[in-house]
Amino acid sequence: MGAIDWIGHNWFTLVQTGGIIAALAGVAFGFFYDARSRRVANLIALTDRHRELWERMNADPKLARILDPTADPERMRITPEEELFVIFLILHLANTYYTVRSGFLKQPHGLARDVQIFFTLPIPRAVWHQVRDLQDRPFVRFVESALATPGVASGTTAADIQPRPRNTSFAGQTTKGRRRP
Repeated sequence: MGAIDWIGHNWFTLVQTGGIIAALAGVAFGFFYDARSRRVANLIALTDRHRELWERMNADPKLARILDPTADPERMRITPEEELFVIFLILHLANTYYTVRSGFLKQPHGLARDVQIFFTLPIPRAVWHQVRDLQDRPFVRFVESALATPGVASGTTAADIQPRPRNTSFAGQTTKGRRRP
């Protein structure tokens, strides 16, 4: 009978404690789902920026040379439009890098490979060499380590990379959102 007497005298404290524990569990549950929804929102925002950049590339024929593996920046200078577009892509990549590094987004699969492929191309490589000293050291280390990692870039020259059809983005997405083979 001791337990029943104790509950009879302390029922209010017991209910309070249960309520507090339930409230804390609810808050923890809310934080968990809020973090997940923020990750999704970050992914959507980065994907939207990525889409906007590549739509601009597809819409402006003056930018087509950026993805030409046979482009020769020494023979035909990089235009201001090409340079600005590559800088926008570098800034987009930096935003993605810092978002991932801060834990607000998981690293996209194949990010290092995309960096390798893109910066193996002559115009992006030339613009990168012009602006890398203006970037934060951790980001420069990330890009340089991706370029130095064996994979696409090892044994592959810019001339070996086939230009993509105009209706695809750099990441291999068609304009309808389906992955290329």
